[in-house]
Amino acid sequence: MNTTKLIIVAVGGQGNLLASRVLGEAALLSGVPVRMSEIHGMAQRGGVVESALVFGDAESTIISDGQADVFVSFEPSEALRALKKCRAETVCITNLAPLPPFTVAIGRGIYPNLDDVTRLIREKTARLIAFDAVALATEAGSVMAVNMVLLGALAQTGVLPLSADNIKTAIRNHTKASFVDINLKAFDLGFDAASRTA
Repeated sequence: MNTTKLIIVAVGGQGNLLASRVLGEAALLSGVPVRMSEIHGMAQRGGVVESALVFGDAESTIISDGQADVFVSFEPSEALRALKKCRAETVCITNLAPLPPFTVAIGRGIYPNLDDVTRLIREKTARLIAFDAVALATEAGSVMAVNMVLLGALAQTGVLPLSADNIKTAIRNHTKASFVDINLKAFDLGFDAASRTA
């Protein structure tokens, strides 16, 4: 079985690790071998969280620069930071709602211009799906469902060897009962948004 290499980047608290666990279980439900690794960093302080998932026959979870088949960013400046993982054939999905680091808030940093971010990603990758995932998560019922919105967009691309139904089953299995409907609605909204994004 060929491998598909996925990188997910986020800021601590955005739900990257839950998204990774959902995809891992969806792979098991689909009978697809998967290997996962995570870099937590300063996650609890709003730092970088990065997950690497390799689907298919692989001996390592290491995804070197220029090796990602698909790249998902929960935050636009994080997409820019980790863009080196992409190559000309990579499909990139990014949330366009900024979550500026504290250095920007205290005037010691400058947040990148979103037009520049999307232009640089488009120049480096085969396809960019970019939209405000926070707005869709809020529409679904919780701003915390950004991760599920982006999983929906990821499922729509068809890049991963996973069915949307198996991802939804994994969402149900990993979500508190009171959030299942919100998360499934968020997934569907993300799926639809990706289908409308060239």
